[in-house]
Amino acid sequence: MELSKESVDEIDQDIEAENFRKVEAALFVSGRYLSIQELVALTEVNPILLKKILADLEGKYRTSGIEVVNKDNLWKMDVSRDYTWLVNKLATGSSEFTRAEQETLAIIAYKQPMKQSVLIKIRGNKAYDHVKRFVEMGLITKKKAGHTADLNLSDSFYDYFHANPDEHLLTSITEQAEEKKEEENKEVVS
Repeated sequence: MELSKESVDEIDQDIEAENFRKVEAALFVSGRYLSIQELVALTEVNPILLKKILADLEGKYRTSGIEVVNKDNLWKMDVSRDYTWLVNKLATGSSEFTRAEQETLAIIAYKQPMKQSVLIKIRGNKAYDHVKRFVEMGLITKKKAGHTADLNLSDSFYDYFHANPDEHLLTSITEQAEEKKEEENKEVVS
């Protein structure tokens, strides 16, 4: 059986479409930034073709509620910045962070830079576990300062929450916490 040029072109198009779907699926499922090397290992797509596919994916999602984000040659698929408010509205304390972790992170964000010892006085000993997790996730930096540590938000915090370090995002965090507290107080009274 002899292959025609059209048959070869169809096979090439099928392979390209399959590679596109593999890269798209890898980005969708990962939930984190992936390097070119990680994407090559996961999808077995040639690095040169992979870069073209990533550019095509960026274009495909440019006008949707999803975006393909490239930061320092690391790639991830995420909710479009235009709709992060919706995701934040839908997210619950049981999703990614417990309510206690959310409150601890909000305090760090509001008071940064702050001493870990002050945080522990405010939040209790469980905050040690929260700080450890936030450091592991790269959301905060922890620098030894005498018998305690200085805590600050990292650049990754702003990327993670699609926030601009120059914006006063903490006002909305504290306002949301105050609204929840008021709602809880109303429930207790009734």
